[in-house]
Amino acid sequence: MESCARRIALTGGIATGKSHCLAALVGCGASVIDADTLARDSVAPGSPGLAAVVARFGRQVLRADGTLNRAALGHRIFAAPDERTALEAIIHPAVYDRVARWFGALAVPAGVADIPLLYETGRQTDFDLVIVAACEPEQQLARLMARNQMSEADARARIAAQWPIARKAALADHVIDTSGTVEQTQERTRAVWASIS
Repeated sequence: MESCARRIALTGGIATGKSHCLAALVGCGASVIDADTLARDSVAPGSPGLAAVVARFGRQVLRADGTLNRAALGHRIFAAPDERTALEAIIHPAVYDRVARWFGALAVPAGVADIPLLYETGRQTDFDLVIVAACEPEQQLARLMARNQMSEADARARIAAQWPIARKAALADHVIDTSGTVEQTQERTRAVWASIS
């Protein structure tokens, strides 16, 4: 029998503090699954996903040891939207299949899936509730540049590949303001979880 667990999605934008929110939810005892981890698993060495990526993008996206060269692939997909769409067509179906199976097997009242591109993939209706982690756009840019040690132009290209945070926040059931300290973000996340669990 399939689980009746409530399906909650956590989303936001790159460098908006989702990982801090997810950690706080884990601290509250929430069952969570991370789409980024699933995406990495879907292109692991020997996987059908990696074979499909190589077939589409060529062996130049592989390292000498046969693993995916994420930096090389990243430069390619963020320079051309068609390339990014092709990669997403390989990875997203595998990720959403794993997420659906995970929710179907849950033996708790609710679970949280961390899905960065939830709105961009049009899958928000798969979930009962959506939580968005949001900060100011200038904070997002500064955080991304500092975290990934990338140029402003590269950081802006990655941010531009996603919906604006304000657009996501306007559609969310709950918004967690991550513009303050990590402790404030954790406190706000705990408050949201208490209100929905």
